[in-house]
Amino acid sequence: MSKSNKPKKKTKEQKRGKREKRSTEQTLKGRLDVTRSGRGFVIVEGLEEDVMIAPDGLKNAMDGDTVRVKLTSGYEGRPKGKITEVVQRKRTEFIGKVQMNKGFAFILGEKEKNIPDLYVAEENLNGAENGASVVARILDWGGEGKKPSATIVSVMSGDDAADEAMKSIMLENGFALGFSDEALEIAARIPETITKENLSHRKDVRSVLTFTIDPADAKDFDDAISYRKLKNGNHEIGVHIADVSHYVTPGNALDDEAYQKATSVYLPDRVNPMLPEHISNVLCSLRPNEDKLAFSAIFQITDKAEVKQYWLGKTVIHSNRRYTYEEAQEIIETGEGDHADVIKTVNEISQTLRKYRFDEGAINFNSTEVRFKLDEKGNPIGIVLKESKEAHQLIEELMLLANRYVARHVSKVKVNNKSIPFPYRIHDTPDEEKLKPFIAFANKFGYKFDISSAEAIAASFNKLLKDVKGRPEEAVLQQLGIRTMAKAKYTESNVGHYGLGFEYYCHFTSPIRRYPDVMVHRILQDILEDGVKVDKRMEEKCKHCSERERAAMDSERSANKYKQVQFMSRYVGEEFDAIVSGVSKFGFWAETVDHLCEGLVAITSLAEHDSFKHSESDYALVGQRTGKKFTMGDKVRIRVVAANLEKRQLDYEWVKE
Repeated sequence: MSKSNKPKKKTKEQKRGKREKRSTEQTLKGRLDVTRSGRGFVIVEGLEEDVMIAPDGLKNAMDGDTVRVKLTSGYEGRPKGKITEVVQRKRTEFIGKVQMNKGFAFILGEKEKNIPDLYVAEENLNGAENGASVVARILDWGGEGKKPSATIVSVMSGDDAADEAMKSIMLENGFALGFSDEALEIAARIPETITKENLSHRKDVRSVLTFTIDPADAKDFDDAISYRKLKNGNHEIGVHIADVSHYVTPGNALDDEAYQKATSVYLPDRVNPMLPEHISNVLCSLRPNEDKLAFSAIFQITDKAEVKQYWLGKTVIHSNRRYTYEEAQEIIETGEGDHADVIKTVNEISQTLRKYRFDEGAINFNSTEVRFKLDEKGNPIGIVLKESKEAHQLIEELMLLANRYVARHVSKVKVNNKSIPFPYRIHDTPDEEKLKPFIAFANKFGYKFDISSAEAIAASFNKLLKDVKGRPEEAVLQQLGIRTMAKAKYTESNVGHYGLGFEYYCHFTSPIRRYPDVMVHRILQDILEDGVKVDKRMEEKCKHCSERERAAMDSERSANKYKQVQFMSRYVGEEFDAIVSGVSKFGFWAETVDHLCEGLVAITSLAEHDSFKHSESDYALVGQRTGKKFTMGDKVRIRVVAANLEKRQLDYEWVKE
C-alpha cells in the first residue's frame, strides 16, 4: 500500500468531535434543581458535573422532579441539555393565591421555581374566594401550552404567616400535607377489635409486666419494653414494636402514600405523619391498659448483659404503665416509684450494653438539640436544650439491640445461596480526603490521629472526644468531626454501621413513622413463615427512603430556622454571647450561647475593623493588618441586626470588646 493510501490517523479534534456527537445523543435521568434565575440543573448520579438546562428547555418540569434530559452539547464545557420527560413528580400540592375569573380561577405559581399558574374549575374551588391563600392538589399536569388543573383542598386563614411557612416548607420538600380520601377510607375501615383469629398465631405476653417510656407530649407509642426475672437467674427483656404491617396491606392506596412519604416529618409545632391518625395514634399506638398487636424481639440476658437466647415473632401485649422520660429518670435517680426495681435492673443492663458498644468501636458523638416552647398560637416564647439522660439511653440501647439482632438474623437467610434483598441501615467508614484537613486542624491543638485502620480511626475519635471535654475547642472539633462522617443510608449492600460499631444493623423499631421498618417487618415475617420473596426493586426502594429521610431533615432544619428567626426578631438591637459555628469567604456564622440561634456576621460588616481573608486550613477569617482571627469555636459578642422571616435568615454584627 502506498503512503498516500494508508488510513489517516484521526486528529484530536476529530476524536473530540465524535465524542461530542455521541454524548449529545445520550439521554440521562436525574433530579432537577431550579435556581431563582429560572435556570435548571439536572443532578445525574455518576456524572461529575450537573447538566445545565436553559429556562426554555425545562418543558413543564418543576424543582425537585425526577426527569430525563437529552444532552444538547458535549462535555467540553459544562454539559447542557433539554428535558424530554418528567419521570416522577416531587410534589403534587402547592400553596398560592386565588385569582378569580368568570366560571374558573387560577392559583398563581412561583415563577422563579418554574411553577406555573394552576387552572381551577368552578366546581373545584371548594369555597375559596378571590385573593385567598390555598393549598391545591394537581388533578392533571396538562401538556404543551396547557396549564395544569388542580382542586383546592384547604383554604388558609391568611393571617397566620407562620402556619403558611410550615406548610410551604413541607410542600417544597415533597411531603403532601394530608392523605387522599381513598387512603383515609381504608384506614377508617380497619376495625379496632382484636379477634381470636388475630391471636391464633401470636405469642401471648399480656401477663408479663410491660411499659412505655416516651416524651411527655408524645401522641403515638410505637415501642414498649417487657421484663421478668427467669428461674435460671437471667432476665427476659422484650422489645415490642407496633405491628403496623398487620394493618397496612401492600399495594393499596394507604400503603402507596406511606411509601411515597417514607417518613413522618417532625416540625417544632406539628407532625406530618406517614400514616393517618387512626393508625398511628389509635390502632398501632401501644397505649396503657389496652391489648395491642406487636412484632417483638425477646431476649434472655445475663446480669452482665450477655444475650443467651433470642426470639423474634408476632405477639399480643398489654402495657401496664406509661412513663414519661422525666418520670423514668426520677425513678433511676431516686430509686423510688412504680416498679422502681424493674426500671433500675433494665437501666443497669442498658448501661452495660452501652459500655460494650463504645468498647467495641462505636463513636461517642454528642450533638445538642433544641426544643421550642410555644404559646397557644405556635409562636416561640422560649428555647430549651434537649438532654440525653439515662432514661433516654435505656430505650435507645434496647432499640439498638433489637435492630441489630433482626438484621443479623435476616443476613443468615439465603435463597439460591444468595443473601435476600433487605433494607440494611448502613454507615460507611470516613472518607480519607475529608479526614485529612480535619486531622491537620486537630493536630494544631495537640490531638493525634491513627488512620491505619477503620478501628484505629474510631478509637482516635473517641480519645479526642474524651480529651476535648470541657476545653475551648470542644465545640469546633466535635462539629467538624461529625462533618467528616459518611451519611447513614438504606441499602441492600451491607457494609455495617461504622458509627454504631455494628456489623449488621437495620431499622425495625419505628414502623409508625419510618417506612423501611415496615419493609423489615414484612420480610422478617416472610422468613418466619418460610415464604421468602425476593424483591428485585429493593435497592430502588432503599434509595427512595434515604432521599425522603434527607428531605425530612431539610424540612426540620428549615422549620427550626424559621422558629429561630421568629424568636430572635424580638431581640433586634440586643447583644449576646455567641460561638463561631462556621466560616466562609463572605463572613462567619455565630450561634448564641443561650438559644443556639445561628446568624451570619457578613464580612462587609467587618470592613471598618480590618480587611479579612478566609483561611480554609484554619477554618478562620484572618485580619490582614491586625492579625485578628475568627476561628470556629471562638467566643464572640454579637448584636442582632436583622431577622428576615421570608429568607429564614438572621443577620448579626460583631461587637468589639
